Amino acid sequence: MNDVEDVITIDGPAASGKSSVARRVAGELGIPFVSSGLLYRVAALLVEEGAGDPGDEREVMARLTGTVVRLLPSLQGDRLTVDGRDVTDGLHTDAIDASVSAVARHPRVRAWVTERLREIPGPFVIDGRDMGTTVFPGARAKFYLTAPPEVRARRRVGERAADLREVADAMRRRDRLDAAQSAPAPDALHIDTGDLTLDEVVSQVMDALSGVGAA
Repeated sequence: MNDVEDVITIDGPAASGKSSVARRVAGELGIPFVSSGLLYRVAALLVEEGAGDPGDEREVMARLTGTVVRLLPSLQGDRLTVDGRDVTDGLHTDAIDASVSAVARHPRVRAWVTERLREIPGPFVIDGRDMGTTVFPGARAKFYLTAPPEVRARRRVGERAADLREVADAMRRRDRLDAAQSAPAPDALHIDTGDLTLDEVVSQVMDALSGVGAA
């Protein structure tokens, strides 16, 4: 079980920059970066591999039950294994993007993810949507990153071949689906990353951490 005093949470909607920022901040601090979304993505992957319905909570949990899923954080980057099989490289696809929100809305799946995350020993920096509100409400430092849908869509298009308008529309749909899980913690520091470079966002986070003694 980790000590929440060792946890730094960085939440925000899709493509807000939270993963890139969390990874850089973890590097600056010399501690692991944990990507919470990988656990939801592996659930979506298992359902996809079984040609199942991501909207059926019972079916998703049936795929997870009895399956050994391990999230392995390190300074070199997270890896995720299923029954010893490394599935990390197959977790960021358009198909997974399309189903992961449906999977993540299931209360039992979210409880399963929360349990897995709380088992990881600190210290670490973690990104997600409800890390500072639900999973680690007692974390020492919390951040919430955001940006307009169009900006986030341009970032996502840069990662994979896709039409900008289609990605922006998909981003808005996912924002609506994820609204309940994406509410910021009341004590989180908000940063709009739309007009900022990655270095500028990281600098703001590091300055804030220095102020609370987390760095």
